[in-house]
Amino acid sequence: MKSMRLVLCALPLALTGCSTLSAVNWSAAYPWNWFGSSIEVSEQGVGKLTASTPLDEAAISDALGGSYHLRSGMKTDKGNIVKYFEALKDDNVALVINGDSGTVSRIDVMDKDIPAASGAKIGTPFSDLYTKAFDNCQKGSGDDSQGVECKAKDSTHVSYLFTGHWSGPQDLMPPDDSLKNWTVSKIIWRR
Repeated sequence: MKSMRLVLCALPLALTGCSTLSAVNWSAAYPWNWFGSSIEVSEQGVGKLTASTPLDEAAISDALGGSYHLRSGMKTDKGNIVKYFEALKDDNVALVINGDSGTVSRIDVMDKDIPAASGAKIGTPFSDLYTKAFDNCQKGSGDDSQGVECKAKDSTHVSYLFTGHWSGPQDLMPPDDSLKNWTVSKIIWRR
């Protein structure tokens, strides 16, 4: 009878412990993740996230090294319903991973700790990367309509979204004098 009481008392504690342990990020305990990561945005993708990464939670989490909490969602894009994942760091959206045909097609990086291979990162001023917008930039569209998107130099897959203050018309791109003070608010990789 004593052992039965002990089991009944220990059972809720054990079950609670199991559910708590299931939320532990076990991949962060792997020895290769002990010394931080060197994730950067390159022509191939963001770290190990590439065009061949399946658009599913386990594959994305594994490619990111388990450093982020993921949540999924659905949205419409040009009349199509698309699935996406948000990678959260300290309860802030750090990356948005979009896909089509079952694999990753676009990654928006807002994490200050993930630079582009060129060295540009969130907060880098326009004037550090460009002298003029002509032939480099275009007005942002969709969710990025408040910014200006510029192709990274010598890149076919990476671009930067610059945002800042300008009191001109919403549908026009700001002049270079205004853009020089704008900063990178998002690094975008596209397949």
